[in-house]
Amino acid sequence: MFDLTKDIMTQETMTIREMCDAFDVTPRTLRFYESKELLFPIREGQKRLFTRRDRARLKLILRGKRFGFSLEEIRQLLDLYYVGDQQATQLSRTLDIAQDRLSDMERQRAELDDAIDELKSQMGLVNGMLADRIARDAAE
Repeated sequence: MFDLTKDIMTQETMTIREMCDAFDVTPRTLRFYESKELLFPIREGQKRLFTRRDRARLKLILRGKRFGFSLEEIRQLLDLYYVGDQQATQLSRTLDIAQDRLSDMERQRAELDDAIDELKSQMGLVNGMLADRIARDAAE
């Protein structure tokens, strides 16, 4: 992802195809983010032209999605950029959401670790039962 040349990424505007190639997303994804008012491409008839601002926003959207942020959380964080306090509110709120998400992920990891341990234990029991069954069948 993001492996296009610097020339393409520094263009004033990019077409939907260039955005898809640059960020490894589908046109449907870009239209969806536009419908959710996360991206604001320039419209020229049916053509969409994405600005540098749209590219920066898309990077943040994709990063937020990767970390499990909801689209509403991402939208709120993006909107805070323009509060006028040199991003202090945006950064503070980002940390709050990130801390909540990290806590959720750590809880999920602990639950997954427990489930893995339990599954391994059950597999060991079943393996032992199967070995006993095979040994009994061989002895008969």
